[in-house]
Amino acid sequence: MLRFHPWVFSGAIDRIDGPVEEGDVVTVCSHDNQFLGMGHCAIGSIAVRIFSFQEIVPDVQYWTDKIQVAYNLRKNIGLAEQTETNVFRLVHGEGDNMPGLILDYYAGTVVFQAHSVGMWLIRETLVQALKNVLGGNLKAIYDKSSKTLPFKASIDQKDGYLLGDTSSNEVLEYGNRFLIDWEEGQKTGFFIDQRENRKILGEYSSGKDVLNMFCYTGGFSAYAMKGGAKLVHSVDASAKAIELTDQNISLNYKDDSRHESFVADAFDFMNDIGNKYDLIILDPPAFAKHKNVLNQALQGYKKLNLRAFQQIRPGGILFTFSCSQAVSRTHFREAVFSAAAISKRNVRILRQLTQPGDHPVNIYHPEGEYLKGLVLYVE
Repeated sequence: MLRFHPWVFSGAIDRIDGPVEEGDVVTVCSHDNQFLGMGHCAIGSIAVRIFSFQEIVPDVQYWTDKIQVAYNLRKNIGLAEQTETNVFRLVHGEGDNMPGLILDYYAGTVVFQAHSVGMWLIRETLVQALKNVLGGNLKAIYDKSSKTLPFKASIDQKDGYLLGDTSSNEVLEYGNRFLIDWEEGQKTGFFIDQRENRKILGEYSSGKDVLNMFCYTGGFSAYAMKGGAKLVHSVDASAKAIELTDQNISLNYKDDSRHESFVADAFDFMNDIGNKYDLIILDPPAFAKHKNVLNQALQGYKKLNLRAFQQIRPGGILFTFSCSQAVSRTHFREAVFSAAAISKRNVRILRQLTQPGDHPVNIYHPEGEYLKGLVLYVE
């Protein structure tokens, strides 16, 4: 039975016929020479990333059709072509059967991010495919692949515009306004994957004193303010992130004294916060990018959540997340469970959170489920 997993590992390859360069389109066959798929060749443990399980010609029309399918999904779930939100992930790698490719749409600008050499080499083809699909809704395409291409690839990639240019970087998300720095910011400029979880947070925020740790550009903070929070404190170790947070809060709530921001290390800040807060958000960067640091990462999650459990007000609510792909849902829950047990607080799970529909998980590629979250009630 074919499992349709999009990765071919190097140890599963019996032989390679002919010279192959990284990024080449290759055909994968079984030992008895039956066609299995077509994909991009890569250096490393994942030797081929399959983008088609049928024999096709990967030309502009093929990629136009693939991106159109991805766009239709976003349209069908109410993200594309609506007025309250004009930022979404258009292509999510394996989740959209295009491994190695991320395309994020920001109010007319698409941020292109190649995670494989193969996708980077066909960037001009993908530009034309995007023009075919988006038409007049496409104003610019920015290539931000310099930090995501494999380090073993001898490519001197420099970030920059593949199409057009733009002077506007303001987007809407459920009516909230955000300034996006896709040129210098983390990832593609915004954590789009937390959109639905930010909306949920707003529903819990009325009358609360809120602490948003690892705030980045203040997404959760803006939703807490919109939800009627009494006080919102935003904390990040990056002064640039705090600057963007302050700009975004001002953009939505000018001169609103409920908000204050702090440039500080998260663990230092949480050393002694007493019982100042009755809603805390913990959304740290990935503690484990690889399985060889899994145990260290789990200790980090346990330590961080323990500090929140020890100091949140009775009856408080904790939103806690892991975006580490190497950390399973079970691993994360066990780390949070250990922290709760050590704190000796009575903790109950109110909701389990994950990534939104524009970050789909290919059922044949469970590794694509990377974002885990819990909403906890702490007595």
